[in-house]
Amino acid sequence: MIRWGKIAAAYAVLCAVALALTWPRGSPLRHPEPYATAALLGEGSAHLWSLGLGVAFGLLVVLASRWTVRRYDWARRLHVELRPFARSLSPSGVVVLALLSSAGEELLFRSLLQPWMGLLPQALLFGVVHQLPGPSRWVWAAWAFGVGLVLGILFQGTGSLLGPLAAHALVNGVNLTFLKHYDPAPRALPARLELEA
Repeated sequence: MIRWGKIAAAYAVLCAVALALTWPRGSPLRHPEPYATAALLGEGSAHLWSLGLGVAFGLLVVLASRWTVRRYDWARRLHVELRPFARSLSPSGVVVLALLSSAGEELLFRSLLQPWMGLLPQALLFGVVHQLPGPSRWVWAAWAFGVGLVLGILFQGTGSLLGPLAAHALVNGVNLTFLKHYDPAPRALPARLELEA
């Protein structure tokens, strides 16, 4: 099994465990005590609202990722630290990891832990587990905390996990592809242009 395959298998196990622990309380896709009542959103439209808001938030995170990498040194350093893993992924690896990581993490942090611990503690824990070795570890953890907080608000606000799932999968899939293909190092000018300058 290739390197990303082991990570995908771990996320699949995480999905199974989180599902097994959340299912006795009811559907893992529904928050037991949402902010918005079914009367406000309508029973059938909660998932649609969640999905629409989740896709919008996911696109916002993707755009913010690109903007920060092109503008700030801390974001470029983080991009460079994460890039070797992304470059090792095939297109199918990107898709599988995006889907399994978003499902595993959303089922664990939002569906299982948030109703039990609360909104802020699950976001803090989500940030802490996203630390990575290296100088950018706290930047990545802070970014993950912010994203986890918004995903938690979306889950509890609409009562549906579909939006956080969609946002997480979109961010992971698109950003893994961006990491794989975008080199933030300044490009060297051709020798002829350097002489003319």
